[in-house]
Amino acid sequence: MKEIISCIFTFLFLLTQNLLFAQSSHDQFMRSNGKIYVVIGVLISIFIGLVLFMIFMERRLKKLEKELNENG
Repeated sequence: MKEIISCIFTFLFLLTQNLLFAQSSHDQFMRSNGKIYVVIGVLISIFIGLVLFMIFMERRLKKLEKELNENG
């Protein structure tokens, strides 16, 4: 049983190692065309949107909790 688990982990390690090396050439390609800035811009926009959504939901939850405590 331990041999099977160690083989699986070895395979996953080798697979992820090859994927990491493959990303370096792709990353250089994106930088050479200037598209990496578009990707970074989209990721930042999504992150800001998620943060704003979380802040909005937190305010709504606080308001509902306050109403529940007053009526409860």
